[in-house]
Amino acid sequence: MEFFDSHTHYNDEKFNEDRDNVIKEIYNSGVTKAVCVGYNLDKSSEAIEIASRYPTKIYASIGISPNDLENLTKENIGSNICKMRELVEHESVVAIGEIGLDYYWNHENKELQKELFISQIELADELNLPIIIHTREASVDTIDILKNKMKCNKKGVFHCCPLNQELVKEALKLDFYISFAGPITYKNTKNAAEIINMVPLEKIVIETDCPYLSPEPKRGTRNDSRNIEYIAKKIAEIKNMEVEEVARITYENTKRLFSI
Repeated sequence: MEFFDSHTHYNDEKFNEDRDNVIKEIYNSGVTKAVCVGYNLDKSSEAIEIASRYPTKIYASIGISPNDLENLTKENIGSNICKMRELVEHESVVAIGEIGLDYYWNHENKELQKELFISQIELADELNLPIIIHTREASVDTIDILKNKMKCNKKGVFHCCPLNQELVKEALKLDFYISFAGPITYKNTKNAAEIINMVPLEKIVIETDCPYLSPEPKRGTRNDSRNIEYIAKKIAEIKNMEVEEVARITYENTKRLFSI
């Protein structure tokens, strides 16, 4: 049984002490592919550096997330996009992300978030790459931007998808993939089964978002890709399938999503 972890952060400081050992262990555990996701320019560069050490095992994505705008202004968005265009030349880069809108943590800079999101969508369109979307308490604006500003056929994925029925319905209409992470295993998550059953198998991918969002029964510990099996098991339970089949389908879906 092989797994593809569609969203990781092995570029996070929490892996500084043992990053290479962890990556070796996840590969031996059956997680044979993963995407290391950037969320600002520095962490995007680190994702590329990590991916370059593990060709065909780890891939990179580059992006500036809505929670990483400390030094960003409307005036320097263009220069940041130019730097991203340089980074994307590396052969390990398979997507633009994570990008999007977050009004939970940042509700005072909505216009700047939207402008950056649109600029990065336009870059993805130009490069014919899929996007990895982070959205939190910004569903209406996220969908509106995707409907009106995105042109390419690559689409992308809603990462760690908020368990919001209307958002998922609109995302599927737009032909996006839906990625499920640790929160679907939490006891206080009320509508995980309803949302998972809404999504066709051919549109489901799975992720850990490590080192964050460890699933039950590992909640409270540093997350890594070895825990992805718990997410696959939860989907298998809800869909009344074997976990091996969930692993196989989501592996192929993730390869198709990122053109690997």
